[in-house]
Amino acid sequence: MPEAEEHNPAETPAPSNTPVRALNRFVKSLPGLVAAWHWVRPNMTYFLTTRQPLLWLLALLIGTSVGGGAIAFRELIAAFQLIWLQDMSELVASAARRQPFWVILLAPVVGGAIVGLLLEKVMPGKRALGVADVIEARAMPARRIGFRSGVCSALIAAVSLGFGASAGREGPLVHLGATISNLFAEKMRLGERASRILLACGVGAAVSASFNVPIAGVLFAHEVILGHYAASAFVPIVISTVSGTILTRLYFGEHAAFIIPDYQIISYWEFPAFAILGVVAAMVAVGFQVSLIGADWIARNINLKLWMRPVLGGLLVGAIATSFPEILGVGYEAINEALYGHLSIALLISLTVMKTLATAITLASRFGGGVFSPALYLGAMTGGAYGLIAASVFPQLASSGGVYAILGMGAVAASVIGAPISTVLIVFELTGGYTLTIALLITVAIAYGITLALHGRSYFHWQLEMRGLFVQDGPHKYLVKNARVSEIMRPLETPQPFDPGSGDAYLRPSDTLETALRVFDAGGQERIAVVKQNDATIMIGHAVQVDALRQFNSALIRASEEEHR
Repeated sequence: MPEAEEHNPAETPAPSNTPVRALNRFVKSLPGLVAAWHWVRPNMTYFLTTRQPLLWLLALLIGTSVGGGAIAFRELIAAFQLIWLQDMSELVASAARRQPFWVILLAPVVGGAIVGLLLEKVMPGKRALGVADVIEARAMPARRIGFRSGVCSALIAAVSLGFGASAGREGPLVHLGATISNLFAEKMRLGERASRILLACGVGAAVSASFNVPIAGVLFAHEVILGHYAASAFVPIVISTVSGTILTRLYFGEHAAFIIPDYQIISYWEFPAFAILGVVAAMVAVGFQVSLIGADWIARNINLKLWMRPVLGGLLVGAIATSFPEILGVGYEAINEALYGHLSIALLISLTVMKTLATAITLASRFGGGVFSPALYLGAMTGGAYGLIAASVFPQLASSGGVYAILGMGAVAASVIGAPISTVLIVFELTGGYTLTIALLITVAIAYGITLALHGRSYFHWQLEMRGLFVQDGPHKYLVKNARVSEIMRPLETPQPFDPGSGDAYLRPSDTLETALRVFDAGGQERIAVVKQNDATIMIGHAVQVDALRQFNSALIRASEEEHR
């Protein structure tokens, strides 16, 4: 027999999947993994130090909470409405026509009496709050939104709208969303930057819950509240908005706020007509804002007890509603009628005037409510009337009146609230298609541009400027109002006497950085005494110009970083 060949185990190759071979491959890959970690580490460090995981979780909680709050708010409005209309739907005008004359006249008066009592006895600040207060809280962290004032303001708005006051529900809902988000931020003791992101989360969820428009809710939070599109804020806002939308859709259904008819643009030759509609919408938007400002000025100069203001305002609104019940409440029924072309041109024009007057009276009388729904209302009426006129002049070229009503809604609303991108998205989501996109863009752009040329600001920014806060001028305008002299003061070990009558400049710890910089500039001094808050004869420290400038520059850098990361 032939001898068997000897087998050398050392010559047998090791299987490719042996643990030794796998370990060798892992060891060889370590330098690459280390290099990758050095590349990932700064991003991960920023992700964790800015507490993004916590913000994502809080955004989910805020979205569901705001969704629940929106459901409760809308049902509360319906409950108050049931008392005098025997109807809880949004068909307010139809229900009002079935009521006696005196019910329509007196219902807003009763609501005004309740609102006056709440303002006198319960509401801090003696006025209902809205979108402008949310923007102020974002710009001025020291002016946080109190939970009590937020809930009371929502209650006042629900009473107002439930009893027929001519205003919108979106503004109160936005403030309620901000109130809920601020509560989470305070409980978790978050910093200013994280608190602002959560504030936007609550606002986005509130807008989406009101209109069932999640994309527009995200954009509104960025455009109107934050004033920037930082990537770090995008994910939490989306989480909050989507969660709030899901909850409200489960309760109210999938349909949007308005019933949009089938529409079609007949010809591209209509685009000049769309551009002219933008001009007309701008005039309406400016006229609406001037009416609101004028009515507010008149109300401030009338010597009347606080509780009497909403009562008298309610009587005036009720008197208008006896002839034009379409102006009652948020007015969604009338908007739908305009979209379907069921209103005559005379009624469309009349409602444009009467809704402007009724809303100006409502808000000047201290009722709660916003301006977004009235702006949509005025846009629908304006566009509907314009469409009927266009159809009578060019019957072969003009699209349906509903097309012009939709375009008018976007144009007037964007001009009033100063949010063209968000408004385009709202209308886009309401219509559910691209058909009107180009026409909507040109109409909104022209209306918004002319409004800025004539009025220079949105209604919210006007409200803030009345309080001395110029947000639209840039962060350098309001950052100097946030910092205080106490933050830059160099304290003395032992307080020293000071003569305030000597003519030497001095500051107090509560003075703003803006005041300090002006005092430095006026006197040309590099060091100024800081006296005790309630006793100008005792010097407790010094304020140095270099420290003040360093504080201002640091605040600008932080604001710039927040806007771009």
